[in-house]
Amino acid sequence: MTFYQWIYKTFKPIVAALYRIESEGVENIPEGGCILASNHTGFADVLVISAASNRQVRYMAKKELFRIPLLAPLIRALGAYPVDRGGGDVGSIKKTIALVEEGELVGIFPQGHRHSGVDPRGTEIKHGVGMVAYHTKACVLPVFIDNKKMHTAMFRKNHVTFGKPIPFEDLAFVSGGRTEYMNASRIIFDRVCAIKYGESALPAPEHEGETA
Repeated sequence: MTFYQWIYKTFKPIVAALYRIESEGVENIPEGGCILASNHTGFADVLVISAASNRQVRYMAKKELFRIPLLAPLIRALGAYPVDRGGGDVGSIKKTIALVEEGELVGIFPQGHRHSGVDPRGTEIKHGVGMVAYHTKACVLPVFIDNKKMHTAMFRKNHVTFGKPIPFEDLAFVSGGRTEYMNASRIIFDRVCAIKYGESALPAPEHEGETA
């Protein structure tokens, strides 16, 4: 049993109880390399998705966390890897691409940052998830976290739905580039939001995001 498997087996019931996690569509989680894309409603989304999933989910974590002596070994063991949120971190993007190509399930939040208490369809979308999809040619698993007031919190029901994987061919790539990355990101996030709101195009944002 790996350290992650021990942690998962030990703490999943605790996390599931504290966050009152309900999961749906777990059978949609594919084997092999895949990108998991979810809405982002709170700091604990990583915990909630990981507890709801039947596979380990790898995530970026801000580099400052890896400078804390007692915390760094734990979050590394859990599968996190550092990212510099202060600017474009080419290394973390390359790491993400490599993990997917190695067969890992890697979580990305297309919104980039937490957006609590708002309709996700009106939030800014970043192009990073589209860029990773283009370079890995992997499918994308849309996930929606539904909770009261769109804010992930303890002692509040958090319903996690895993949608049908989006094939790479559905992302309308031709030759890559920033415009196609953004278009793919919007297709992906549209599928994420469709889990809750039904099939409908996302409204055009006032400003398009530049980073993952």
